Amino acid sequence: MDNVAAGAWGAFFCTATLMLVVSLAAFRRSHRRVALMAGLTALFSALFVAAFLGWLPVQGAAEARVLSHVAVIVAVTMALMLLSTLGVLRQDVGGRKPVALLVGLGAAVLAASWLLEPPQALALGSLCAFGVGAAMLVIAARGALRGDNQGWAAVAAIACMLVAVAGLGWIALTRTTAWPVHALSAFAGVAFLCVIGSVLWARYSYLLELSHVLAHGPSYDPVTRMRSHVETGQMVGDVFFHRDAEARPIGVLAICLANLYALENLHGRAASNHALFVCAARLRRCVPQNVEMGRLGEDGFLLLLPNMGDVETLAQLARQIRDRLVRPVSLSTTRDPDALVHPETAWLAEVGIGVLATSTKLRPSHAISTARAMARTAWSYRTRMAFFDQQLGQIAELGRDTPDGSDPVAA
Repeated sequence: MDNVAAGAWGAFFCTATLMLVVSLAAFRRSHRRVALMAGLTALFSALFVAAFLGWLPVQGAAEARVLSHVAVIVAVTMALMLLSTLGVLRQDVGGRKPVALLVGLGAAVLAASWLLEPPQALALGSLCAFGVGAAMLVIAARGALRGDNQGWAAVAAIACMLVAVAGLGWIALTRTTAWPVHALSAFAGVAFLCVIGSVLWARYSYLLELSHVLAHGPSYDPVTRMRSHVETGQMVGDVFFHRDAEARPIGVLAICLANLYALENLHGRAASNHALFVCAARLRRCVPQNVEMGRLGEDGFLLLLPNMGDVETLAQLARQIRDRLVRPVSLSTTRDPDALVHPETAWLAEVGIGVLATSTKLRPSHAISTARAMARTAWSYRTRMAFFDQQLGQIAELGRDTPDGSDPVAA
């Protein structure tokens, strides 16, 4: 093997070893399922590479047979782990179908490989591994387009994996020693491990933080990773009582969750804490950088938009927030860290949003109480949004602006 190729593969195996060591350290602390998945990913990747580089103690036809089996088994196993990471697999009937399809496909390919000559069996196994990876790429891309935060990272990881699988398949079939093929395959493998490691680490960090959240409750700020109730009051004072004497326009959005109290009564405090955690995370991802956010009571959030007095602009932001918060979420009802990987309770947030365009001349307490009252009134509206209609002199529904009287987003 060329020195460049040897160095490239050395970098790959060093990366796999480092990932395995880190996963073992995480396994000892907590969240063993995520750590085990990272360790198995590194282990199976190293096994696949070592086998296709010809490091197995077999030669000739027997080696081709073994490589065809290694390709299929590793591809199916890593595909199942990736589907679990992306949340496709669940502990219900819906998760059994992809498992059955992958296992059935692998068994069929292995059975068909024995009807072929060893080189043809190796080609079939390599093609199966590439095809399974391509299918995973489509699934990850669909999740990314639906808004999955880890979707695009998974797409990049799988794309690198496909390059590595194609290169290793070519090396095994032709036994080429050309260093560009080895280098490209090795660096693609390194990129795959790095990116998939970052995805698993994000998942590990999420579950680690979530376990602390469920244990402490809403008085612990990491539930929402926002300002606590006391700090929210300080934020309101800073925004309204600015050092400038002139009155400035300000937008106030109050968001209240109608069914959070019922969720706590039915499934316990851990489930309600999880719901607050998810809603706050979704809220942070869809608001502009200049928006000040904080907690509003036990069941809501307060958003202040300085120098924003346009109701239409506020309504547009309110629609984005509503559409993001009302997406289904699976909640955990236990504080066991390992159980957080498979949430068991489906929940839909009943959101009400109060939209108030005012100025700093208004008393802060009156502005916040008015926006919160509008948010609670919005629970009874189809659009789940309310504002103060100056012409009617009362709270009214916001968003019914189409000819048939329905909100274009809610319809």
